[in-house]
Amino acid sequence: MTDTSTPPPRLYAAREPIFPRRVSGWFRRFKWWIMVLTLGVYYITPWIRWDRGPELPNQAVLIDMANRRFYFFFIEIWPHEFYFVAGLLIMAGLGLFLFTAALGRVWCGYTCPQTVWTDLFILVERWIEGDRNARVRLWNAPWTAKKVRLRATKFTVWLLIALCTGGAWVFYFADAPTLLRDIFTFQAPLVAYASIAVLTATTFTFGGFMREQVCIYMCPWPRIQAAMMDEQTVTVAYRDWRGEPRGKHRKAEEAADLGDCIDCNACVNVCPMGIDIRDGQQLACITCALCIDACDDVMARIDKPRGLIDYITLEDGESERAGGPHTPVWRRILRPRIILYTVLWSAVGLALVAALVMRSDLAFSIEPVRNPINVVLSDGSIRNAYELRLRNMTGYDRDFRISVTAPYPLELALENEDGLTVSVPADETLRQRIYLTSAPDSPASDIPALDLSLTVEDAGSGTRVSEGTIFNGRQQ
Repeated sequence: MTDTSTPPPRLYAAREPIFPRRVSGWFRRFKWWIMVLTLGVYYITPWIRWDRGPELPNQAVLIDMANRRFYFFFIEIWPHEFYFVAGLLIMAGLGLFLFTAALGRVWCGYTCPQTVWTDLFILVERWIEGDRNARVRLWNAPWTAKKVRLRATKFTVWLLIALCTGGAWVFYFADAPTLLRDIFTFQAPLVAYASIAVLTATTFTFGGFMREQVCIYMCPWPRIQAAMMDEQTVTVAYRDWRGEPRGKHRKAEEAADLGDCIDCNACVNVCPMGIDIRDGQQLACITCALCIDACDDVMARIDKPRGLIDYITLEDGESERAGGPHTPVWRRILRPRIILYTVLWSAVGLALVAALVMRSDLAFSIEPVRNPINVVLSDGSIRNAYELRLRNMTGYDRDFRISVTAPYPLELALENEDGLTVSVPADETLRQRIYLTSAPDSPASDIPALDLSLTVEDAGSGTRVSEGTIFNGRQQ
């Protein structure tokens, strides 16, 4: 007979709210500076102006989806140059591997958007509701007019931050002042309002309510980091051989038998993830180092050396436990694996810079028309048609002369043009159909696939670009 008196265990536990205590110290100040810098860059960048000429947008950073362009100050990326974006993504991945292998989850602890906005939301929460103890009391208190007022104020400020976050994002995709005016006059496209609404809702939810759950359950990086870290990776850890056994140290004779940890839980109370670093390495730890600031403050008060919780390696931990020396951090970072990641990261970056410096402001592509591959004219001549795409990658109009180089004479003609020169507007791609014709008695007419070269020359500067293609003669 089955016992039904005990309910089955729940697969998912309800979230336990975390109320981090305010802490001061070097790492906390460093995180403040990172927050100001990252948020400042995110919110201000769309409003920076950059003069590119009368025909081009003057927004410094702009993702122009309509015209398929990406502008970054003096750099303009065209669709056929997507390899620049791919290279930047590769650099981002290698950079993440590099910093994780060297210093653990420094990305998660300092610069991840989830961390930055959660820090900002907690700061607002502390300003309005008070520090940890006050927030805990408010959470457990019954609903009163004061609690409703404080919660409503906090949620309103959170919502304004989330709204500014969503609004700032859409400004990267259109001229910011124009789009702002259109949004307030209800003339902006529907996709702008939808994007702002989605980003506002996600920022409000993730930063205000889900917080550490995003890092633990939604982000894949905590699982991937295990492959990037080893025993020589510098990360936040507790020196248990120094701190244990822990106790309150109420009497001198008791303190002689105890470690340096007085079990004050300061490291736990400041942790935004709600974990106890003294339990060892954990998936939830984002190595924000706030526990180091909290513990160092306590050690100073009880006249103990700092570093009970510190940035160390597992290898150093084993060495110190056995009474060995502590290896300097720089020697842990300068090791073959880190050097390899650095070389790869630098190589990709240098390749992108070289490609950017050497790229031409004139580009074209040519594609033979395959249906039909050629046309036999009434006099027996063979004509091939080609689709030519001319890219003028400057801020002014340019005239281009088109010529052909082949082993045998071919007549070149441009559709809807009297000569062999075509004008391409500033920062535009022009589609031009061209024709190559061989005489009936020319050897080119009897060659199934004749290699040739098409050249485009800037009529003003003399810049030349060539590309190969084929001429289809009579097929055997």
